[in-house]
Amino acid sequence: MSRNYGPARPLERRHMPAHFDISLREYTKNRTVRIPDDFGPDQSLRGFESDYRNIIDYIVRITHRIWETDAREVNYIAACYAPTSLIYDDYGLQTGSKKIIADTHHTTGAFPDIILDAEEVIWAGDDEVGFHTSHLTRIIGTNTGESRYGAATGKKVSVMVIANCVALENDIFLEHVLYNTSAMLQQLGIDLWDEADRLAADPPPGWPRSQQTWEDLRRSAAPARPLSSAEPVDGFDPDAFARAMHDNIWNGDMSMVDASYAADLPFEGTTERKFTGSSAYKDYVTSLRSAFPDLSLQVDEVYWMGNEQDGWLISTRWSAEGTHKGDTDMYRAATGAACQIWGITQWRVRDGRVEQEWQLFNELDLMMQIAKARRNAV
Repeated sequence: MSRNYGPARPLERRHMPAHFDISLREYTKNRTVRIPDDFGPDQSLRGFESDYRNIIDYIVRITHRIWETDAREVNYIAACYAPTSLIYDDYGLQTGSKKIIADTHHTTGAFPDIILDAEEVIWAGDDEVGFHTSHLTRIIGTNTGESRYGAATGKKVSVMVIANCVALENDIFLEHVLYNTSAMLQQLGIDLWDEADRLAADPPPGWPRSQQTWEDLRRSAAPARPLSSAEPVDGFDPDAFARAMHDNIWNGDMSMVDASYAADLPFEGTTERKFTGSSAYKDYVTSLRSAFPDLSLQVDEVYWMGNEQDGWLISTRWSAEGTHKGDTDMYRAATGAACQIWGITQWRVRDGRVEQEWQLFNELDLMMQIAKARRNAV
């Protein structure tokens, strides 16, 4: 029976898997198969339904069960999200499993053929502290039904989503999720600024977020002290690496990019950003920092799996504040608006270098913040 789990407990270094025995790679055995016949090795899952073998199996199969089976058990969300669950999404804070059920019915109505294809799951924790999972999935579907964004367009979408969840006893009770809504709208042929203006005038539930919600978003599941300070180690430290890289790239001079990113880095990000190479990466960062020249970013949570020999998968959740002071093509004329930006980054790292990056942030929400400032200035 679902209950109130209270605040998510932060992870310690001992909670990080040192191998990939339980991983999406092992789950699918590198085959083009999304739900295998063999669900992988057993893992202690106290309080979870006995059908699930390990945390990867749980995350992948509840997603499939809710979104894709012939029966499409949307109401099963009530069995795997707590009634008091907190969901920080592109727009703000959504509370409770009933809201998730309603939103899922809306999306499956707009995209009846939808599938959610898991591409990576980074996990840490256990059935005592809670399982923390960073689930990168691909939403694929055809817009043949009406949605909150308008009439059916008949267009196909394929957008990346990253959901960072904390689960205990079969319940997800905390989630930070970015749906890449801006990419979906672009693929539907909807002008982003027109939609940002419309939503700023008629906001969806949870928007704009309060200062308290913003502070809670940032500190949820975050350790009191970074593990690299509280539990220092010799050798490569994923926590220290992630924190130093994000600080140098977004707050500093980006000197670590050339040293710590593969020259041919594949990047996929928000609103259809796809490019290759560290030089293109620096151009991307510069474009954002030009719009928000006083941008100040902090790392909120880092967890990982891996080792020196096999490499690492690292999930970093981060947040930033900045003033819209710069005129840019993407964000148009400066408004002076104080803006909130938050994101999730997944990395593949080997030998101290980032070999691949996936990153999402709340771009449509950011545009809505700017659109609201423009409306208020009129």
